[in-house]
Amino acid sequence: MAVVDVIKSCLDSIRQISEDIEGSIVYLDAGSTESFQFIGAYPVLLDLGARAICSLENMSALDAVVDWNSYSDHARKLVVITSRLLSDAHRYILRCLSSHQAVHRCIIFTSISEMAHAAFPDSPLGPDAYNEYESLLVQDYEELIKKPGKNLGQIGSLLQARFNLEDGGGLQFPPSQENVSHLEASSSGRDFYEQNPLDYIEDAGQKLVVSVHHFPMILCPISPRAFVLPSEGLVAETFLSAEHEDSIGPGLPPLSTGLLSDADDVPPGATLTAHFLYHLAAKMDLKMEIFSIGDMSKTVGKFLTDMSSLYDVGRRKRSAGLLLIDRTLDLLTPCCHGDSLVDRIFSSLPRRNRTTTHAQGKGSGNQLKPGSSHLQRAPLDVQIPLAKILNEENWKIDNFRLLESIEAFMCGWNSGNSDSQIAGLINLSQKIHDKPSPSDVEILTGSFVSSECFRGIPFLEAIIDRRTKDGALLVKKWLQETLRKENVTVNVKSRPGLVTKPELQAMIKALSSRQSSLLRNKGIIQLASATLFALEESNTAKWDAFSSAVKILSVSSGETSQSLAAQICDLINKSALLGSQVNKGKGEISKGLISLQDALLLMIIGYILAGENFPTSGSDGPFSWQEEHLLKEAVVDAILENPSAVNLKFLDGLREELETNARKSKSEESTEAPSKLDIDDFDDDQWGKWGDEDGDDDNKNEQVFGDMQLKLELRDRVDNFFKFLHKLSDLKRRNLPLRDGSLSVESNFDEDTYVGKGLVYKLLTRVLGKYDVPGLEYHSSTVGRLFKSGFGRFGLGQAKPSLADQNVILVFVIGGINGLEVREAQEALAESGRPDIELLVGGTTLLTPGDMLDLLLGDLSYF
Repeated sequence: MAVVDVIKSCLDSIRQISEDIEGSIVYLDAGSTESFQFIGAYPVLLDLGARAICSLENMSALDAVVDWNSYSDHARKLVVITSRLLSDAHRYILRCLSSHQAVHRCIIFTSISEMAHAAFPDSPLGPDAYNEYESLLVQDYEELIKKPGKNLGQIGSLLQARFNLEDGGGLQFPPSQENVSHLEASSSGRDFYEQNPLDYIEDAGQKLVVSVHHFPMILCPISPRAFVLPSEGLVAETFLSAEHEDSIGPGLPPLSTGLLSDADDVPPGATLTAHFLYHLAAKMDLKMEIFSIGDMSKTVGKFLTDMSSLYDVGRRKRSAGLLLIDRTLDLLTPCCHGDSLVDRIFSSLPRRNRTTTHAQGKGSGNQLKPGSSHLQRAPLDVQIPLAKILNEENWKIDNFRLLESIEAFMCGWNSGNSDSQIAGLINLSQKIHDKPSPSDVEILTGSFVSSECFRGIPFLEAIIDRRTKDGALLVKKWLQETLRKENVTVNVKSRPGLVTKPELQAMIKALSSRQSSLLRNKGIIQLASATLFALEESNTAKWDAFSSAVKILSVSSGETSQSLAAQICDLINKSALLGSQVNKGKGEISKGLISLQDALLLMIIGYILAGENFPTSGSDGPFSWQEEHLLKEAVVDAILENPSAVNLKFLDGLREELETNARKSKSEESTEAPSKLDIDDFDDDQWGKWGDEDGDDDNKNEQVFGDMQLKLELRDRVDNFFKFLHKLSDLKRRNLPLRDGSLSVESNFDEDTYVGKGLVYKLLTRVLGKYDVPGLEYHSSTVGRLFKSGFGRFGLGQAKPSLADQNVILVFVIGGINGLEVREAQEALAESGRPDIELLVGGTTLLTPGDMLDLLLGDLSYF
């Protein structure tokens, strides 16, 4: 029996469209690029005959000549793969066609099905979306090339008239790409583009042929058994809840109160998630038995059941169980800093900048425009600063020479302008004698998953199921084995069972000393570099400090509310002290301590724990009035002391005033006169200043009034923040599946292994042990409903299946997962004694504690 492998299924789907890929220029949008990078699809596309692979949003005029040589003609076929609505990708597709005017066939693959296009509220296309768009694209393309005065910067106006959308499809061109100049690389290139593009269409004897197809397998596998959705794909970016009493933020499902929404009130994220899972199961030849826990999961399960048909049930497919879980049933696990090397890496390393940005309203950061249905998630592609780790001057020199070559090529490209060429050469000669700047070295920045010559997924698969120490030891072992294969010796002390920074860095440098060795072993070098960066003292100290604070809060929550409140207050005060010390230039004191933003995230964790243990302590919250008053005062004082440390949504519009007030207070403290009397205090000239006392008093009164007004406004904001904390502390009571407390009771389970685990582990442990799970709902298939309603009256009823009876189980968390939950899911499977079960874990996105802070308190929250 075939093993279920997400990566293999994705690559097989790409090979199924090999006829379309062959001989074409392939354009990938941001979501598809991220997905194909994780899959390792670039070599496959080239093996299938792709002439070039380019970025859809960052299309360049040079894309048209990337594969030109004396033995090939111009590309006549264009393939676009997008993870968005066709209307969103339209302007980019039209721009590509305008730059490749020899193309007579355009093939578009979208991960959004026709049914999803029709159901999505922002889509202007109907049930026959693909055919509608085919004719629409041909019309707009012909209209564009027939008008010589039209340039690519005016495509938005065409879209606005065509789609009648305020923002022209929701996506904006990058400013630098609004007008793409025609190619002037050679006389043949200029002649090719100076002629009327309609002549080429007439010479070909046919008009532009457009075809649109569905390509659902656009996802990001962390391993063959774990995956998330692309951060810049439509499914991950779409709202999971509208703003109402039971919602927390657009990126999280609403609280599970047991009252399902009407069809008109269903958020678009639920519809798109259901369509994605349905087509994923179809591509992997799986017949899903659907189970759900949580209101959003039940809605998605209902959509999946409605989409199934007798034809789907009757086909020969492998049976599998699908367990849908709402993220809001467990907000603690992704907030905490768990023992996972993958989570440390994704939290410590910088991320790639987003390729696309949606139209934003007034405000800072990525705050969403009112009425928008998109949120901006952090890209999954982490950036590894290889140059910083290697820290060798010859690497900087080699990299600088590469930049010189690129600039020389660009100078020679515009051969028609001799003045600009001479000026460019002069600038280039000046740079040769200058020391390369730090930004020049950034070309060595690597990606966590290598896609050029090595697929890093096998390494990821091995470390995602391991704790931090075990994963680091495994990376060290791989490095040692690779060094032996390369016959490279390293003079460094190695201690068994321990991984040190000098040891890893020495092995990475030795393995990268030769270019051939670097290329052959790029995957392990990048993973080892990422591990080294995550295990740096500053990152490790902060992670361990946060983890220790969570443990202290957990222990205190088992005692009294007074002790828990005192611990939270102590964390706030320490973070305020840290901020004041850093502002005074004593940055070394910050090592191992947490920032004010971290303290607020810990406060969220503390309130959730308090709500589970002290639900009746206060009238509005889990703490008494006196305890909460002390917490409020601590938060207000901490923000007044260091307002720049809190870049959260509830301080919008007040941050500049707070920072000004903090600077003024610090300057007054520094210029304050000494306490002892000075002889100048009795200067005769000061007797003449008595008449100005009234003016000074007025200024002081105005200043005091302004400070008091600022503090009152801040207290109001903090009061609203605590109301939000009350809402989070009420999760156990308001989430119906958690109300009876059965998922937190350790009966029938080993307390040492069960306590401190996440909801995914607890659910799988109970399901695989065939215990009852309150709130777990089974969604009958079409045949099952037929037996239940029709043949059931004749005694031919169908027994309710059990999730534990399935040999393949897919756990999908709506709202996102983290690496710790993937590891705990595999632990639950191993402890069940069921090696025959194949377990897949998926989620909307990969969550870090920083992502959770943004979803709960940042620009991506409703608070």
